[in-house]
Formats: sequence, structure tokens, C-alpha cells
Amino acid sequence: MDEDESLKRYGLHPAGENLDEVRGLLTAETRLERRAQGDGDTELMKLCCVQLFNAAILDDVLLIWQAKSASMDADCSIDIQLLCGSGLGRTKAYLSGLRLPEAEAALQRLLRCEAARDFEDFSVAGHSAWYAAYYTSDA
Repeated sequence: MDEDESLKRYGLHPAGENLDEVRGLLTAETRLERRAQGDGDTELMKLCCVQLFNAAILDDVLLIWQAKSASMDADCSIDIQLLCGSGLGRTKAYLSGLRLPEAEAALQRLLRCEAARDFEDFSVAGHSAWYAAYYTSDA
């Protein structure tokens, strides 16, 4: 599946029953990208992360982080803000409570980005609207 097919099939706000398929797709592409940069489809990975961001389920934060940290290309393609579909504060609290090395790495990255003012005008609704415009501008 490519980015266009995923967008047609699931849209930007996948229905609950399709979220597992989006997670599976993201996991598979992340695995390919970790194996060798360029093996995964980072544009499809980004779309999956946007779809999960819009679902705003905290349990997806580490899955999005794993995708973002799969390679340099993935890191550049997947915005750090996509970890925060439930909001920056809730995401930081969630990561703090996990006490896992990768959760700590994600939290530290969020804190650095926040200090660099990458979240200055951030809102979940605003970010979602920006991506809606981004993905429909080619239509």
C-alpha cells in the first residue's frame, strides 16, 4: 500500500476498526526503514502517524516515536508534534509514567523541542487542520 491508497482507504481520521490496520502498516514500514534507510516508505509512515495523531490515543505515542526514530529520513519526515495527538502536557505525563528507555528518549526530545519553541503555537486542532490542508491540496 502506498500513501495515496492509505489516504483513500482510511482518510485522515480512520474509524476505530481501521486503526489496527494503520498501526500494522506503520509497524511494517518502520521495520523496513530500521533495516535499511530507504527500505520503508517514509511518506506512508508520516501519513500513518498523522492518522494516529488524529485518533489521539496515548498508547500510540511510542509507535509514532519508533517510526520517527527509525532513520534520519523518517526523523525528518515525521514531525515531533505528531506524538502529541492528546496534547503536549498529556503526552509528556504519559511518557514520564512509562519508565521505559524509549519513552525517556521521546520525552527528552519533546522537552528539547519545547525549549527550542517548536511547540510555541501548537494546538492539536491547529496541527490537524494543517495536515488536512496539506493532504487535500493535491486533490
